[in-house]
Amino acid sequence: MDAQSRGRADNIDPADQWVLNPNTGEYELRLTPSGAQSVPGPRRSARADAGGRGARGRSTESQGAEGRTAPERAPERDVPAPRRRRSEPEEPPPGRRGRRPAKKKNKAKRVVLWTGGTMAFVLLAAAGSAYLYIEHLNNNIDSVPDDGASTGGFSKGKAINILLIGTDKRTGKGNGKYGDKDSVGHADTTILLHVAKDRSNATALSIPRDLITDIPDCPTTQADGTEKVIAGTTGVRFNTSLGQEDRTPSCVARTVTELTGIKPDNFMVADFNAVKTLTTAVGGVDVCLGKDINDPDSHLNLKKGIRHIQGETALAFVRTRHAVGFGGDLSRITLQQQFLSALMRKLKSNDTLTSPSKMMKVAEAGTKALTVDSNLDSIGKLKDLGLELGKLNPKNLTFTTVPVDDNPAETVKATVVLRPGAAQQVFDAIKNDVSFTAVKAKKKKESAAVAARLKGTKSAASEVRVRILNGGAKSGSAQAELSYLQNEAGVLKSENAGNADGEQAKTTLEYAPDQADQARRLAAILGLTGAQMKPGKSVTNDQGLPAMTLTLGKDFPGAGNSYSVPAKAPDVDNKTTADKVECAK
Repeated sequence: MDAQSRGRADNIDPADQWVLNPNTGEYELRLTPSGAQSVPGPRRSARADAGGRGARGRSTESQGAEGRTAPERAPERDVPAPRRRRSEPEEPPPGRRGRRPAKKKNKAKRVVLWTGGTMAFVLLAAAGSAYLYIEHLNNNIDSVPDDGASTGGFSKGKAINILLIGTDKRTGKGNGKYGDKDSVGHADTTILLHVAKDRSNATALSIPRDLITDIPDCPTTQADGTEKVIAGTTGVRFNTSLGQEDRTPSCVARTVTELTGIKPDNFMVADFNAVKTLTTAVGGVDVCLGKDINDPDSHLNLKKGIRHIQGETALAFVRTRHAVGFGGDLSRITLQQQFLSALMRKLKSNDTLTSPSKMMKVAEAGTKALTVDSNLDSIGKLKDLGLELGKLNPKNLTFTTVPVDDNPAETVKATVVLRPGAAQQVFDAIKNDVSFTAVKAKKKKESAAVAARLKGTKSAASEVRVRILNGGAKSGSAQAELSYLQNEAGVLKSENAGNADGEQAKTTLEYAPDQADQARRLAAILGLTGAQMKPGKSVTNDQGLPAMTLTLGKDFPGAGNSYSVPAKAPDVDNKTTADKVECAK
């Protein structure tokens, strides 16, 4: 290329060299306006070149392949056909390498680098915009201290327990018309959401607000950063665990742990405004009524059938109780569960997930409407939790309620109490990650020889002689298990032998052949499996008598808790799954 043509080529805007290929639908880098190859090879004569490419070197390829005539270029950007070039390329003199191809190759490299830099700048600008939006969402999030009431936050690869708290706080536009506008905000709706370790299923357990329970002492962070312990109380409504005596959401979490034995990983709080803004963000949800409802207390007025609700109507729906069922809180819980099922179906529907505008509205509304604990106070953490929850199939999300009975101490029934036995079975199933829907594969059965270790006669609990070692459980576990065995299980000949030589994952019980009846009794008390029983030898206890050795592993469930996992969840009165549309009556 001569100096004149090189000068003209140097004026080419590199951005003009990205051309849309209609065959692939992608942009391609063409290093000369005529569409020629970026690295020159042997060239034809000027006449042949001009004849094959048309006047002034315009490419017929760019006309045909692009499906349109290439636009006219400004004169200074035209690249004329070569004029003084032999039909065959000149051979370089001996000992010298051709320079022009190398020079043009360097130019091509410069163009690629220039264009790549431009594209990187565009991407960086886009990333910067995303960062600013993420920071905006972060600024939307309100958080409160967890005060040590949680596990410290959910973890991937483990079961997740999220406490959802709905308050009756009536701040915000239009909310004063609902009952007590000066309410401090009680825990009127409380749901413990358990997500299985393998994410195959989940259980949403509603805790009635009128359940009589004990509220523990609650260490609470004050506005100035100091800590105050709010004294606990006994025999009160569950909903007073929030608001009353300045109790915070962390106190609700402590109360749930006290009640169920399950420590939440995180908690979220929503008030009246959350229901209105979230339903509006997703464009409303569909619910079903089995009859016409006109409730002056909740301001719900809807006809029978499938109804599309959002905003104020959605809030009225979840507040309704007098017009459905028996007119109490348990009846309202069924409406709230139906509403949450509908909201989950809408959030997972294609018209929400594939709509960027809706997803941005949901992110905006969610970060403004919810108050979260201090371990969940960034959009990144909420995103990670959302990805874990997003793995759930609605048909495997079960809604149920803590089994309760009317309070026998009341003539006029206003509160409820735990149903003996049944409530604990539900708590145990959740603690042991047992699904309320039939999705989990059956566990592999123990071999006949291992299972046989549990079969046979059992000695009396008073005859069981055992030493307890801590081999991986938290500090104090051996003493706690000893207290349980002696004070509640009748195993009086037991002693705390301190720490084991090393840590182990599983709890084991080692015993001599002549101690098998004692081992079977202790296994029955603790719920040990045949695999945890290790035939071996006895050891000498502090009295110089032969004893078995119980070594607590990292799987220690806590003093008095059974190691055995129930094969299936217990039957409950009210149960539904998120994929079903239940009609309120």
